[in-house]
Parts: sequence; structure tokens; C-alpha cells
Amino acid sequence: MSISKLAASIAESPTLKLNEAAAKLRDRGEAVVHLGAGEPKNKAPINAILSAAAKLSSGDIKYTPTDGIGSLKKAIVRYTEENYDRMVNTDNVIVSQGAKSALFSLLYTLINPQDEVIVFAPYWVSYPEMIRMVYGVPVIVKPGDGRFVPTMEDLQDAVSSYTKMIIVNSPNNPSGAIYPEVFISALVEFCENKGIYLVMDDIYHKLVFDGKKPSIAYKFTKNDIESTKIITINGISKLYGMTGFRIGWAVASKKIIEVMTNVQGQISTCTSILLQAAAEGALTGLQSAVENLRLTLENNRNVMVQELNSVNGIKLVPPEGTYYCLPDFRAYSNDSIALSDFLLKKALVVTVPGREFGMEGHLRLSYATTVKDVKVGVERIKWALDPNSPNEIYIGERKLVRDWL
Repeated sequence: MSISKLAASIAESPTLKLNEAAAKLRDRGEAVVHLGAGEPKNKAPINAILSAAAKLSSGDIKYTPTDGIGSLKKAIVRYTEENYDRMVNTDNVIVSQGAKSALFSLLYTLINPQDEVIVFAPYWVSYPEMIRMVYGVPVIVKPGDGRFVPTMEDLQDAVSSYTKMIIVNSPNNPSGAIYPEVFISALVEFCENKGIYLVMDDIYHKLVFDGKKPSIAYKFTKNDIESTKIITINGISKLYGMTGFRIGWAVASKKIIEVMTNVQGQISTCTSILLQAAAEGALTGLQSAVENLRLTLENNRNVMVQELNSVNGIKLVPPEGTYYCLPDFRAYSNDSIALSDFLLKKALVVTVPGREFGMEGHLRLSYATTVKDVKVGVERIKWALDPNSPNEIYIGERKLVRDWL
């Protein structure tokens, strides 16, 4: 079989691969603790369920406009006005099959072969691969001194005449860090002056802790939506814990949205009317579900931090938002893939290697689970890594035997 060079160059998603490995172990009856998942345990908001059910009951499940149904786009316009203090029109919105699809259509729309796209490490694993899929060049900027938050000085040397776009994810997956306003302000000014697109992946922007607020890029530009270089990506997956509904969107100038619509039309025709109805219900219904999820995650974060701080050798920068933390395990291993594999096989704990996020020696741990799973998972990690712990433990009738790293 002959496959394209481009397809062969695209890396497998490590999170999906780990999910499959964990599922196989669970199918065999193994007591796996999953600290790698990017989805919480909550149920979808009732308004989302009722809206989808009403549409399904009508039996009128047909094609929709490629860029999304009008009522959902109006809900996104209201959401943008309320949360970003930015006036936009429905012509500035496209609804996609998840935020990932919106980002890919945007990259396809704006990036020419050999255009450079700057990505800050740690980064979401799909950014570099998606950039390569449109023949762009990902340029990774890694903050110094073990920091998760970049500075303008970190950025300066990476910018070239080929730089077309900068992608920012704050709150950040995988670190949970929030980029400060002083940095976002300077970045907006830099991009507007240089004519570089600034893509704000805001998928976690309301899931923040300790009374903190996300930095809103629109706050720092005087340009309107048609002339600004700021483009926002968002969706319902993380905010409402509706990961399986696969509804995301982009907000940009009318011209960009028009071209994205052409691209999306050739790839998927449109997004399911049933799922769009659910998204509209979530956006227009009671928003208490968002705060309930945020409070649950903040409590889980506190437990995760407390448990990890009890493990000698692990260095942790407490996350300020999202579902994740990115502790430093280099006291035990510099090979995060080998370490993640060791913990899965020996301790039955799923983690995600930091190498996939541009942070070798770290592991991403998710607290979008139960408090029990957080405690048990970290307890097993501690057992697997601590040379003073017993060589064997029992989980029910299953005996785990640890081999040293």
C-alpha cells in the first residue's frame, strides 16, 4: 500500500492512543485509573438535552447552512458580546464540528506552504501536526527557566518574515497556566503592528480558579472585528463538559469566515442540526452548570496539588485553570514516554507524556475525574516511584509488582 508522504508524517494522537490502551485493560477487568482524560464526569446541561430532544422529536433532521444555523450563531454573537465585550455579527461566526475542526479550517484558510506559525510550549498536541497538514511550518517557542508562561523576549527571536500566525491557548492545556494581561496586551499590539494573525484558543476560558480571570485579547485592540488580527476559537466541549457533542466555532472577519465556510463545505457540508440544537440550548439556558463544573474542577485541582506535593522529587506549578497539571518528573526519568508506559503497566495509571506537549520529563495529569481517582492515582504513582515503598501491592485480588525504572 502506498500512502501520501504528508499522511505518513502526521503523528498519532497520544491521548487517543492512551485511551485505547486503557480501554483494553479495563475490558480485561483491570482496575485502571485514568488521569489522562480531557473530559469531566458531569452530565450535559438539561437545556442542551431538551433542545436536542425537541429537534429529534420533530423528525426534521436535515442539512443546515454550512456555517451553522442562524439561531445558534445569534447565541454565539450574544456569548461573544457578554464575555468578550465585543460587538460582532452572525457573518463573523462559523459553527464547526468541534473547536479542533474550526481551527483546522482556519489554518487551511490562512496558511500557505512554508508560512510559519508560532506555538508556545507547552502546547496542545494537535497544533504542530495541524499546521504541518496545511504545509505550514510550526515554530515552537519554549519559555526559559522551566516556566509555562512566555514573555515577549521569548517570542522575539522566533519571529521572521515568514511568520503568519501565533496561536495562544490560555488557560493552557496542558499546564493550566493563565497568560497574564501584560503579555497578552503586548502580544496584541505586536501582532496588530506586524500584520500577524493572533489566534486565541479560548476553549477553557471560563474554567479558571482562585478568583482569577482569563486575559481577553479584544480588550487590547482599538480595531473592529473586520480589521483586527485577533481570531477567537471556542466551543461547548470543555465549558459545559459536552465533549461528545462536537460543536465549536470561530469568530473572525467576514472575509475569513466566508473562506472558512467554503473550506468546511467541501469537507463536511455542515454540522449536525441535532448537535447544533444542543449547543444552542447550552448557550441560552441556565449557566449554573458552568459554575458547578468550575467549582468541581477547582476542588479536584486542590486535591491533586495536595497529593502531588506529598511525593518526593515531583515539582509542580499549581494550575490556574483547565482540567490539567503538568508536574516535572525529571527526578525519576527524563523519558516521559517510557515513564508513562511504566506507570500504565506497573501501576495501572494512565498519564500523558510531556514530550507530546513540548515538555520532556513532565507528565500531564488530568483531574477531570473523581476525587477518589485523583487520590488513588497519585497514591499508585507514589508507590511505583518511591524506592522505599513495598515491591508488591494488591488492588482487590490483583497483585501489582513493580520493577524499578
